[in-house]
Amino acid sequence: MQIHESAENYLETILVLRNRKGSVRSIDIATELGFSKPSVSIAMKNLRENGYIAVDDSGNITLLEKGRQIAEMIYERHTLLQDWLITLGVDPKIAAEDACRIEHVISAESFQAIKDHVNNPPRNNND
Repeated sequence: MQIHESAENYLETILVLRNRKGSVRSIDIATELGFSKPSVSIAMKNLRENGYIAVDDSGNITLLEKGRQIAEMIYERHTLLQDWLITLGVDPKIAAEDACRIEHVISAESFQAIKDHVNNPPRNNND
């Protein structure tokens, strides 16, 4: 499941927009990311040709299974890392930006360790 960071961002954006709006078109992605429509169209063509998305005759974009798996993994990483950084006292805007960068480079092992720590923090002896 090794793909480029930009493709991961597109897949994550499709997931987020679908959850928010119900349907997703290229223009929605361009607006959300601040990219040009031609750039998004090229990216959607590549994602479609590689089996990550499907596009119907109306231009609605659907995540296929392997695209959905990547989108959900990246989104989980982003939300957990962002929330964790905020609880550590990082400004929410900076936490969101940092989480967006970290989510693409962190290993599965390190992410799982952070996830385990966040979900089961060490108990203080005074508890």
